[in-house]
Amino acid sequence: MEKTIRERICSLTDDEYRQFQSKLVPGADNILGVRLPSLRKLAKELAKEDWRNTIAVMQDEYYEEVMLQGLIIGYAKANIEEILHYIAAFVPKINNWAVCDWCCGSFKLTKNHLARVWDFLRPYLLSQKEYELRFGIVMLLTFYIEDAYIDRVLLLLNTVKHEGYYVKMAVAWALSICFVSYPEKTMTYLNKNTLDGFTYNKTLQKITESFRVSKETKIIIRKMKRG
Repeated sequence: MEKTIRERICSLTDDEYRQFQSKLVPGADNILGVRLPSLRKLAKELAKEDWRNTIAVMQDEYYEEVMLQGLIIGYAKANIEEILHYIAAFVPKINNWAVCDWCCGSFKLTKNHLARVWDFLRPYLLSQKEYELRFGIVMLLTFYIEDAYIDRVLLLLNTVKHEGYYVKMAVAWALSICFVSYPEKTMTYLNKNTLDGFTYNKTLQKITESFRVSKETKIIIRKMKRG
C-alpha cells in the first residue's frame, strides 16, 4: 500500500514548485514538489479509507509523506483520545516550519475539545526541542486566542525561553495575533515582558505588518522598538 501512496504523491509533483518550495523551507532537501491543495485533497481521500493502516505503512523519506500523515490525522474521524495518540506519534517527525504549521491548522478537532488538548499541549510548551515547542505555540495561536484562554496564552508565551529561530518567530507570530484580537491586554504585556530582544522586536514588526492594526497604533508600536 505504501508504494501505491508514494506513486500517488509522485503523480502530483511539479518541478517548478519543488524549486520554489525548497527555497521557502530551508534544510528540507527531500521535497518532491506537490502543492498543498493537492496534498490536502489526497489526505481527505485517504482519511475516508483505512487511514490507520495507511499511516502505519507510510514512510517518512519525503517531505510530502510526512506532511500527508499529519493532514490525514487532521481529517480522520475518531475520538479525541485516539487522534491525540496519533498526533503524539506524529510530532517527533516534524523537522521544519511548514509541516508544523500546516498540519497544526488541520487539527480542527481541537475546537471541540479545547480543555483536553490544552492539557495535551503543556509538555510540548515546556520542551527544549525546537519543533516540539513550535508545534505547541502554533497550536496556541491557531486555536486558543480567545476569551477563555488569552491570559494563559500570554503567560505561557512569556515563559518560552529557547534560542531556536523557529521558536522565536512562532512566539512573535502568536503575540501579533494576540494583539490584533486583544490589543489592550497584549499592549499591557508588551510594556512588561521578559522576551529577548529579537523576539520582542519581531513581535512589533509583525504587528505593524497587520492590515487589522490602525496607522495610529502602528506609529506607537514602532516607537516601542528596542535598540
